[in-house]
Amino acid sequence: MSFQYPPNPPQPTEAPQVRIQLPRGTPVITYTLLALTIAVYLLQMIAPMLFDQDVVSMWGMKNNYFITHGQWWRLITPMFLHGSIFHIGFNMYALYVLGPSLERFFGRWPFLLLYLVAGVAGNVFSFIFSPYNSLGASTAIFGLLAGQGVFLYQNRKLLGKGAQRSLSNIVFIAIINFVIGLSPGIDNWGHLGGFFGGALFTWFAGPKMKVTQGFSFLRLQNTRSATVAMMVALLCLLFFVGLAFVFHGATP
Repeated sequence: MSFQYPPNPPQPTEAPQVRIQLPRGTPVITYTLLALTIAVYLLQMIAPMLFDQDVVSMWGMKNNYFITHGQWWRLITPMFLHGSIFHIGFNMYALYVLGPSLERFFGRWPFLLLYLVAGVAGNVFSFIFSPYNSLGASTAIFGLLAGQGVFLYQNRKLLGKGAQRSLSNIVFIAIINFVIGLSPGIDNWGHLGGFFGGALFTWFAGPKMKVTQGFSFLRLQNTRSATVAMMVALLCLLFFVGLAFVFHGATP
């Protein structure tokens, strides 16, 4: 004869599931950047029909000689220019994949600042370290990649193991793309600068999430304001443009 003790052992109960609302909203800035960049590329295609040459690229690409002679807008405009349909297709696909999620977590204006800071940082690195002309949004795209990595790292405790796996994937993707960037004709210095700029901006201004109580659910809320993002962006831009001025006389 056997006995069971306690007579009616308590059954394990499942932990109550709590719904956490993630940031939501239409990624307006991402779609605007996509539309603007595609529109500029269409102008690049039309310009040779009207002027016998691509005057859009001529006046906007990164060119060290013209930058040293006062055309400082060339540290910004190259991120909206592209050299081929494959070039713009690859970059716009990356923006379409990375942009919406980042914009929802960063907020619209901080996300735009991330994109611009990374683009300028990439063009400054290219200006300092590369004598060749360059154009393309990949400077900003690498900044988005770095921004996502820093965001996942700073919020890894809250986001759990999924964040760690995603972070490993980002490191792997970044390494692969930097290796591909060693190929002739690719401005890897621009990629490196964009990556560094995106990481720097996000480290000090990217989302630091916390869980707050909603009406009937929990939600993730960013503890860093858009004002902080604006201040950090301004300091980052001053830093990178200052680097360009420092190396102004040493560039080819």
